[in-house]
Amino acid sequence: MLKIFQFIVDWSEVWSLLIPIAVLLLKKQPVGLKLVVFYVWTALIINLAIDMVWKFRTILPAAYNSNNFLYNLHSIIRFYLFSAFFIHLNQPFLLTIKKIIPVCFTVFIIINFTFYENFFDYWKLSSRLLSTEAILLLFYVLQYYLFKINDNAATRITTSDFWITTGLGIFVALNFFIFLLYNELTLRFQNFAISLWSIHNISYVIFNLFIAKGFYESGR
Repeated sequence: MLKIFQFIVDWSEVWSLLIPIAVLLLKKQPVGLKLVVFYVWTALIINLAIDMVWKFRTILPAAYNSNNFLYNLHSIIRFYLFSAFFIHLNQPFLLTIKKIIPVCFTVFIIINFTFYENFFDYWKLSSRLLSTEAILLLFYVLQYYLFKINDNAATRITTSDFWITTGLGIFVALNFFIFLLYNELTLRFQNFAISLWSIHNISYVIFNLFIAKGFYESGR
């Protein structure tokens, strides 16, 4: 039973995305959610590649049996799509800062992978990249809630952007310290680090459930 549960958790980065995709197939989404829709389909392709490389790493050529760069790629795509999602919401609160952050993130990527880390590092994913992405997305989430609190107009919390933002907030809040410390943990406490990644996978399921709820609400 434990092995079955672990197998389900190990593949959750793939199958959990089928939940919002199922809603997409049933309900046409508004233009305002096109960035999130694009993320879901892109994440499915990348995560499928991640898990396939991981599961078949023993039979793949040595140059192709590491999936770390795919996690880095996923992190970058997720940040740009969701930052654009927040920028395009009808929320003028801190809009200038929200527009500057992607520029700063781009500069960070260029400097980090030019001078400090290898994007295609065989042995480790970029904890620096993933934790930076998480903290910046958490800023977007918090400013979203601050705008809602300060908004004088009565606002339904059951809007699609509310559910998607909440799911993203749960995901990045739970994973910030995992991302930040993961490489150090793999060096010192490898088994614990592997077990800790299951929290990441479970939080990703929660994230996709909230995205599916957002898609459902937008199609009502």
